[in-house]
Amino acid sequence: MIAALPMYDRPGTMAANDRFWALIRDGLRARAIAAPDRLSRDDTPLYDLWLSPDLVLSQTCGLPYRADLHGRVTLVGTPDYGVEGAPPGYYRSRIVVRADDPRARLDDFEGVRLAHNSGGSQSGWAAIANHWPGALRCVCLPTGAHVNSVAAVAEGRADLAAIDAVTWELLLRAEPATAALRVLESTAPTPGLPLIAAAGSDRAAIFDAVAGAIAALAPEDRTALCLRGLVRIPPEAYLAVPIPAQPAQNG
Repeated sequence: MIAALPMYDRPGTMAANDRFWALIRDGLRARAIAAPDRLSRDDTPLYDLWLSPDLVLSQTCGLPYRADLHGRVTLVGTPDYGVEGAPPGYYRSRIVVRADDPRARLDDFEGVRLAHNSGGSQSGWAAIANHWPGALRCVCLPTGAHVNSVAAVAEGRADLAAIDAVTWELLLRAEPATAALRVLESTAPTPGLPLIAAAGSDRAAIFDAVAGAIAALAPEDRTALCLRGLVRIPPEAYLAVPIPAQPAQNG
């Protein structure tokens, strides 16, 4: 059995995620669904984890879901993080630049260095590529994580980056590099990071266990995780978001 919540599992949220999982685990077991005692935090590649027949619960990104996972996993539901300017369960990216950069419009950044966590990321790549055609003409710097993209822009190795709005909120609490940046604008809302389980899983029972766990979270844990609730977003809403071309890599 495998359970993991890797997408927002940072040093400042790990303890809250552990308590969140304990509530989910107990809710699953109360519904006769076997669940592991603890979250997995090993080095298993994400796609191996997401496609494992032993997957009890995990969180993925909208782009991998619509590009590769749809029809191969069970879509359980989508956490609502209360993202400003987005409907429940939806999110968007904050396009960040250095605070002292005088450029005022996104079009002023045509052809610059764009840091992105992954070409397979909705928030780090697809969101800005669908929002701004100029992204496809940027020289892209893959960083492996949003926190690394923030550092790349703050240190001048890149000129801008698109950061998941929830991650941006978490980084504002803990990463000094964010003080050197400002939000230039935000992308359009798209369906948020869905919770998934192995194909054939009992979607309704798992949804109820997660929703009950969110409701039972201590207020401080709910705040730490930015959680508001759990919503049902149909697969079609994910599949309707365009998949852009892959970024041009920094040679």
